[in-house]
Amino acid sequence: MATHHPMATKARATGSRTSRATTSTTNGQARGDGDRAELLATIKADFDARLARMATDPAQWVEFIDHVATFGARYSLGNQILLLTQAEERGITARYFLPYGRKDGSTGWKAHQRYVRAGETAFKIWAPIKRRPTEEQAAEWEATGRTVKREPSGRPTVQLVGFGLANTFEVSQTDGKPFEPPTVLVRRRVHQREHTPQLLVGDDPTGVYDDLVTLITDEGYRYELVAPHTGYLNDANGVTVRRPGVQIVQVRDDVDPAQRTKTTLHELAHIRCGHLNTTAADTVVHRGRDETEAESVAHIVLRALGMDSAAYSDAYVLGWADGDMNLVKECAETVLRVAKQVLADLTPPERTDESDPAAAGPDDPDPVTVERAAADGRETA
Repeated sequence: MATHHPMATKARATGSRTSRATTSTTNGQARGDGDRAELLATIKADFDARLARMATDPAQWVEFIDHVATFGARYSLGNQILLLTQAEERGITARYFLPYGRKDGSTGWKAHQRYVRAGETAFKIWAPIKRRPTEEQAAEWEATGRTVKREPSGRPTVQLVGFGLANTFEVSQTDGKPFEPPTVLVRRRVHQREHTPQLLVGDDPTGVYDDLVTLITDEGYRYELVAPHTGYLNDANGVTVRRPGVQIVQVRDDVDPAQRTKTTLHELAHIRCGHLNTTAADTVVHRGRDETEAESVAHIVLRALGMDSAAYSDAYVLGWADGDMNLVKECAETVLRVAKQVLADLTPPERTDESDPAAAGPDDPDPVTVERAAADGRETA
């Protein structure tokens, strides 16, 4: 085990907090405003490049959702891409991230009795900045149409005012008490498979089938296992129907437990993604978008829980985006939000580490917004 230097502890404990004056450090030296703007521009370029690759190469989308599953869907889109880019630059297989932790050992890696090795370079993530705005700031926000939360006395409450770059460390950068990440999955390079989906076979190792049924019924839907080509199924493995007087999910009763769980989760994802929301006006669904979103959610959740649904899932995501970066971004944000929500519903609270500000906080802003804020000299986005 490497020796951890006390001075390194102090430096990293300070650096793990979000910095407002300087949001990034390199080799222990603070960046100036020019370097900060350059860093934000680089982050935006990496973000756009990743989206472009996912939009033009469906295998990149599958690889992305594999990474999301490995991280347990803990991060929003900007942080997922930011962490993946840094991990690839360093040539490491990233599994689990936490900040260094408070001095009292109540958060981060300290809470797990692990310590960041001296000389390790932090990964950067977007973390929310919360504080009480001044009355002048609150008035400026309200003048632009932004809602400002206030106490009964009228005083602005402590609230999200922006985002800044904060430090976090991967488990491989730490030593100490043995730690098993909640999601330990080996990264795999995705290759294009056959275009015909293959049904999953075998048992379900996740044990979440009954819980998925409960989540569906909690949404107000009846759940049924039915024979193939009966009920509303036609040629499908599963179907969700919502019309006046009917809210039902039906799944084939002749498939193996693994496929039954995957299909049930796919139908829950349709509900959670809002695909059955017929009251949304002027909604134009891109070809394959709803199926891609639902199948991607199922793929992420099942891999995070220990079952690989790739044999069936990959065929859904081939050729759906047609190079549309905005569409990919919207779908990725929906998939991340719903997968994180479903995993939270299926996972005992003690498995969620709330000490990571990026994982526990709200979604991060678009890098364009952050870059513009930096150029204007503002610290919030």
